[in-house]
Amino acid sequence: MSGTPSIDKRALLLVDLQNDFIHPNGAYARGGAKSADIAALPARLKPLVEAFRAKGGLVVATLFTLVPGRGGEPIVSPHLKKLRPFIGKGDFLPGGWGQQLVDELAPADIAVEKVAFSAFYMSRLEWVLRKSGVEHLTVGGIVTNGGVASTVREAHVRDLGVTVLEDGCAAFSRATHDEAIAGLKPVAEIATIKMVLEGL
Repeated sequence: MSGTPSIDKRALLLVDLQNDFIHPNGAYARGGAKSADIAALPARLKPLVEAFRAKGGLVVATLFTLVPGRGGEPIVSPHLKKLRPFIGKGDFLPGGWGQQLVDELAPADIAVEKVAFSAFYMSRLEWVLRKSGVEHLTVGGIVTNGGVASTVREAHVRDLGVTVLEDGCAAFSRATHDEAIAGLKPVAEIATIKMVLEGL
């Protein structure tokens, strides 16, 4: 990988690979929002997660979170409520099973709750990365056009190097994924999981 710093200054950022998004018993599966490409990600990313751990890289998971409001009902942004009307009480609950990183990739060294597309928005992600000496993010997760793209662009603004895993991200349609990857080329290096593994 061109110009990538040493492993102690790198983090593998797993964006929103959570039970409520991916597990067959999670909120999205119960609501009928399924994708074979998304479901395949944990198995595809597992060798890279294990390699990062073995070589001393940091594994960071972002956890999309719905904060309970009045009467315990989740505070859901209008755009998400319109897109996913099935989301309800107990979904993506802080500390709950649905909010957690899928078992196949757990445990992360650091988990950061997020409340919007970008994992940097009103979160402690930047603070954690700076305190850990991270200069470069290798990013995989979901969805390519949402959480991944927003987080990658904000990382770029913060002068963090970024490698996006083209086969380590997914969206609800292959065309949407491809368009999002193409749109990230000006702000990130695009690579495959195999390329990053070989670089380690």
